[in-house]
Amino acid sequence: MKQTTDIKQFIPMTSILAAVILWGSSFSAMRIVLNNLDPMGAIFLRLFLASLCLIPFIGKLVPRKLQKGDWKILGAMVLFQPCLYFLFESRALIYTTSSQAAIVSACLPLMVAVAAWIFLSEAINIKTIVGLVLSITGVALLTLFQSQGIAAPNPVLGNLLELGAMVSACGYMILVKQLSSRFNTWTLTAMQVIGGTLFFLPGLPSVFAADPAIWSPKLILLLLFLGPCVSLGAFGLYNQGIRAISISRASICINLIPVIAIILGWVFLGETLNLKQGIAAGIVIFGVVLSNHKS
Repeated sequence: MKQTTDIKQFIPMTSILAAVILWGSSFSAMRIVLNNLDPMGAIFLRLFLASLCLIPFIGKLVPRKLQKGDWKILGAMVLFQPCLYFLFESRALIYTTSSQAAIVSACLPLMVAVAAWIFLSEAINIKTIVGLVLSITGVALLTLFQSQGIAAPNPVLGNLLELGAMVSACGYMILVKQLSSRFNTWTLTAMQVIGGTLFFLPGLPSVFAADPAIWSPKLILLLLFLGPCVSLGAFGLYNQGIRAISISRASICINLIPVIAIILGWVFLGETLNLKQGIAAGIVIFGVVLSNHKS
């Protein structure tokens, strides 16, 4: 019996970890893409490519057994993620580094804990509150200690925009947890991808206006990675995982995103963190760990 329970827990956790790895690697990839394309155009392309992968399965993904008011909840889910989330984050990556943006994302599990307490009646303790305060303090210090430059022309604005993206992600996680009990998780993912494609359709003219010389094999491969792999695969895997385990436990895995993004930002973009930023990042990480420590 215990072995069966372990397997049931292992599969959703594996799905969530795979999604987190894809999300963590997307920071560096998206920042490279934004060096060549307008944010609206870049997001439209990645969501459009993801939508194309849904065509063979669209008949099985149409939502059924809708109840009164479901479309409002489904619409809010799509608005939060990917619409507002990508709108904030794509702009954030213009003004701040992918490493800093990823560290700001470490606040998401704490936001989710507070939101779950308010909307889902999940318990919250003093450690969660202290951890939230520490993480927000760390984010504030991180922005103050970053000097403006080519890599981060306006880090304060960039980090605030990334914080807005995290608020959107928090709203999405609360809603998808409620919806996943009645809807196929890949149906929810398909609605996110298709709804996001329509939302970012105004970015299409910027794609046609882009310099033809930018369309290198590297850029095309990055868009294919960000589209089918991240926009479709990561969201599908996360939606599948969150269906089987608690939202608080699932959000803990989000803590891995800054680690993955910082490593890849250092390897591929040459980004660095100075000592003061390292201390600020440590405060953020400590706050997140404290809030999720059970003992």
